[in-house]
Amino acid sequence: MCGIVGYVGNLNAAPVLIDSLKKLEYRGYDSAGIAVLGKEVEIKVIKTQGRLSALESLVLDQKPQGNIGIGHTRWATHGEPNTENAHPHYNASRTIALVHNGIIENHGDLRQELTSRGYTFLSHTDTEVAVHLLDYYYKSEKDPKKAISMTLSRVKGSYAFGILFADCPNTVFAARKDSPLAVGLGQGENFIASDAPAILKHTHDVIYIDNDEIAEIQKDSVKVYHLNLKETAKEAVHIGWDPEAAEKNGFAHFMLKEIHEQPAAIRNTVFPRITDGNISLDELALSEDAIKNLRKIHIVACGSAYHAGVVGKYVIEKLARIPVEVDLASEFRYREPILEKDSFCIAISQSGETADTLAALREAKRQGLFTVAIVNVIGSTIAREADSVIHTHAGPEISVATTKAYSAQLATLYLVALRLALVRATVTKEDFAKLVKELKSLPEKIEMLLAEQESIKQFANKCKEKKDIFFIGRGIDYAAALEGSLKLKEISYIHSEAYAAGELKHGTISLIEKGTLVVSLATQPTLYEKTVSNTAEVICRGADILALTFGDNPALLQNAAFSVILPETDPIFSASLSVIPLQLFAYHISLAKGLDVDKPRNLAKSVTVE
Repeated sequence: MCGIVGYVGNLNAAPVLIDSLKKLEYRGYDSAGIAVLGKEVEIKVIKTQGRLSALESLVLDQKPQGNIGIGHTRWATHGEPNTENAHPHYNASRTIALVHNGIIENHGDLRQELTSRGYTFLSHTDTEVAVHLLDYYYKSEKDPKKAISMTLSRVKGSYAFGILFADCPNTVFAARKDSPLAVGLGQGENFIASDAPAILKHTHDVIYIDNDEIAEIQKDSVKVYHLNLKETAKEAVHIGWDPEAAEKNGFAHFMLKEIHEQPAAIRNTVFPRITDGNISLDELALSEDAIKNLRKIHIVACGSAYHAGVVGKYVIEKLARIPVEVDLASEFRYREPILEKDSFCIAISQSGETADTLAALREAKRQGLFTVAIVNVIGSTIAREADSVIHTHAGPEISVATTKAYSAQLATLYLVALRLALVRATVTKEDFAKLVKELKSLPEKIEMLLAEQESIKQFANKCKEKKDIFFIGRGIDYAAALEGSLKLKEISYIHSEAYAAGELKHGTISLIEKGTLVVSLATQPTLYEKTVSNTAEVICRGADILALTFGDNPALLQNAAFSVILPETDPIFSASLSVIPLQLFAYHISLAKGLDVDKPRNLAKSVTVE
């Protein structure tokens, strides 16, 4: 959600901080600020409500000088979006400045305690409590690390902190609990960032700070300590992403660029794991005996990753004949799930930092389940805490509305399903070979669909004034409808819902009136006739139809206002194809409405708080 950056080195810090914050704009924010520690041991804080361009103008006017600093983009949780509530926050003497991602749950009690000790608050944020508490302990201890440790022992909730002390003009301090934070390692300079794209321009080598750790960062050294202040050794992780992958490269928006990167994302995820027609998935780390004895699989995820999990349920159950439960991660641990022996849990998250998914993973581990992470970010918290991790290789995804990461998650779930099915002998070798061939052909078929963008754009332009758009489908088509509807509502702000087509007659059809657009997905041959029948029910009540199907479904196509004919593939892979025109449809409606496609209102890329 919010973004943190920090720099210590030989360059003027302010331009580095601004440039790094620009790389985190995709995370969502409503205010921004920086703090720079100058040669005269003075912390200069500049912050403002609104976009980074406003902050950049202030920085250009005020020209703060110093080789060390911290920066922040804020997404409001406590206190409305304004300059007073923006980060960095500071103590009364401006000798300590702090930026924070996360939520301090006991801020109310701490605020009362500090107020009774004479502290005055300038904001309504939970974060200002942390900087005053830090000031209180620093006055007594005169040791930054000890003051930080004592502060963290009092704070409840989640946090990633970047901290400056005027008394330590060569050091940035950082600390973390349940909110992502990494230290970037440079030559004669080092960085902190809440997400790797912020610092890829400068370094590809990072150290991930773990829970309850404090980092002491100078331009030529990085030391990491536990809360007890005992130093701990950390290994650097190399991030292979190309910095240019986090740029638009001529596309109008990151979302459009990432839609077009889906063939490459699937190739990079799938092809290295197919050898001589077999699935090589050592990352799954389950023995063949364990796979044969599986009784159930639990999938936990949020948002689009959850929708990928719903597709995965259909595919795994069909191919491997293993029962699969898919849970919204935010609901999983609160329903007190009954987790059986000989089961395992798959946690899906693009960032690997999704707070609810991480909590669900921990609950599965607490109950003794083997856990598998499907994530896009190497070294992320979910990747580190799972028993095994399968990395998707989508590359950095910048737009808030996910596209290529979702497609890479689907491809990974197909690989898992095929591996399980082969070991359990629930598909023949002949069928397995055909499915692997079809899986490898998906990127080429997606490229065919991308070539139809102009006609989808023209239809989308006609739909920009729609108030309600509904998506219907059965089986895997229902799972794909969930994702298509989410994409539309995320970036167009049009009310949209997805329904299992068979549920229409149980109440939903009352919402249909003349001119309502219904997107009908029909890619499952055994369900064609039923979906056509459901579509006819809404047509006779005045609905317009956008149809997605293969070419052998004339009964649906002849009544559609607009249709997309998908390239033929095995129906279990259809979600990877049907999602492409739905992504383009959502994108072009948002564009036609003049909205901010990459940074939709009220949303953030990585949801790191519950």
